[in-house]
Amino acid sequence: MPDLSRENLEPYLSALLGNPVRVLHLSVLGETVETGAIKGYGYGMPVLVEYEWNGQRRKSVLETLSPGPYGHDHMSDRAQMLLWDYQAFNHLPRHTRSIDVGAFQKGGTLLSLGKAQELFLLTEYVEGKGYIHDLSRLQSDGRPTDLDLERADVLCDYLADVHRERGPDPGLYVRRIRELLGHGECIMGIADGYPQDHGFPSAALLEAVERRCVGWRWRLKRRTHRLCRVHGDFHPYNILFREGTDFSVLDRSRGEWGDAADDVTALTGNYLFCSLQRAGRLDGPFETLFRRFWDRYLDKTGDGEILEVAAPFFAFRCLVMASPVWYPTLSGDVRRKLFAFLQAVLDAEAFDPARVNDYCGA
Repeated sequence: MPDLSRENLEPYLSALLGNPVRVLHLSVLGETVETGAIKGYGYGMPVLVEYEWNGQRRKSVLETLSPGPYGHDHMSDRAQMLLWDYQAFNHLPRHTRSIDVGAFQKGGTLLSLGKAQELFLLTEYVEGKGYIHDLSRLQSDGRPTDLDLERADVLCDYLADVHRERGPDPGLYVRRIRELLGHGECIMGIADGYPQDHGFPSAALLEAVERRCVGWRWRLKRRTHRLCRVHGDFHPYNILFREGTDFSVLDRSRGEWGDAADDVTALTGNYLFCSLQRAGRLDGPFETLFRRFWDRYLDKTGDGEILEVAAPFFAFRCLVMASPVWYPTLSGDVRRKLFAFLQAVLDAEAFDPARVNDYCGA
């Protein structure tokens, strides 16, 4: 974090308030020492800013948040909290008023975000065709080509390479497993999105799945040695192929670090999903891709432990694929087989790629 200085504060406050501002003193709240610059303010200490504006002497408090556990690990976590504070403080009677929310730029200059209504992300455009088109073709003709096998191999090798980088903080593994259950985009959030009057699955079945996944959280949370770099949403819509095996990926999600099982189950789960729609079981080209991917990944990484932790990640993916919100036209038979699969996998001591059709009851 850059030092907080009068030189950086004055242009920011002048632009925010509309007239020139002269900063008089900076001090950490709770201390009496006045200084021209504050070091260490990035560790969450509120700084009292005394300044002169329009001939009046004023005081404001500048606050940051500390990196750390309890959901504060990433800069994006802290940004979320500060953006919330900026809006929420002024909606409660007698609460101290928020004036602005801002950001520090390189060099220590301050940027106002207070007038923002929504944030946005600008990315480059890359050419390519979604991998889902390959899988859709295989659903229709059932004839895997050499290129289909090569593409599955290159995706497997890509994940093996990505997962080779180990994570920096064991606490991030505990968080990722916790969020696998409780995040709004993961198990509990997806389950809450099921319409109450849908019929199958019943609320009782969804509750039972959640309860089993809680047990898995306690089985996995101490395996912090598994923390590695991940994509986080490695499904066929987020993979773009160009000629041959040249590809790019999109929309990395839910943090940089996690368990390799997240990515591997995301892609292989979609092989199963496509095959269930085509044949009611893991069969033909999709069985070839599914088994080939798992065999190659295990051989490349030597990570046999992934079979012991895959279950709740498969449960998450199956909840998405069976969701009447995400896939409203999915047949009831496929939906039931996905739930049979996820329940059987949650009940097993370890996932066995050779037993997929047994798990599905197919």
